[in-house]
Amino acid sequence: MKTLVLLFITVLTIHCTLPATAQTGNNKLTITHLTGDFYVYTTYHDFKGTPFPSNSMYVVTSKGVVLIDTPWDSLQFQPLLDSIEVRHHKKAVFCISTHFHADRTAGLEYYRQKGIKTWSTDYTRRLCAEKNEKQAEFTFSKDTTFTIGNHTFQAFYPGEAHSKDNIVIWFKKEKILYGGCAVKSTEANDLGNLSDANVAQWPESIKNMMKQFGKPAFIIPGHLSWASNKSLEHTLKLLQENESRK
Repeated sequence: MKTLVLLFITVLTIHCTLPATAQTGNNKLTITHLTGDFYVYTTYHDFKGTPFPSNSMYVVTSKGVVLIDTPWDSLQFQPLLDSIEVRHHKKAVFCISTHFHADRTAGLEYYRQKGIKTWSTDYTRRLCAEKNEKQAEFTFSKDTTFTIGNHTFQAFYPGEAHSKDNIVIWFKKEKILYGGCAVKSTEANDLGNLSDANVAQWPESIKNMMKQFGKPAFIIPGHLSWASNKSLEHTLKLLQENESRK
């Protein structure tokens, strides 16, 4: 079920207790070093009158920078690219979105116009078209392993959860699981936006991640802190509590 996609790209080239956090100057984009070549970036969007954080990630490779999801705030599309180039002296060359909501896809068209290869699953692009969200240029239809420069990662579909199409990203060598909105931070007190969720299937999808990836060293949820690597267990707990309230 898994295909290997080798991308030889010739283009020249956050809210937790972890160190090395950098502000861009407007307090709406935070970049935090995770480990090695991995960085979490956080942007904000107004939610009920309060700025709410959205986590995404990027990876510095020998062929350029890989973006996992896009900024939620359109004003941060270019500042993120500028910050990456200043910090790493490399350009972003690849971007993959993990589901169709705007906190994952808002920057896809902007980044495509910048020459960045934008990717999602076929299903995500169909949903983006239906919901009038930005769409990726390239798609894949099943669990896929990408190799870009010196880094390899797997895009894995665990099943319906926060949305019907949500995928997660796994870096096997570093044991980093980017869970996106399918995984809730240990800071979260509820399941958040359930407008497109499959709450009945979600627990099984979390268990599929546990079975597939064992014990990740880092787990990056879509929102709030990633300081704990117990987010999968916490998500199951929130789902159980939600079910008990019915």
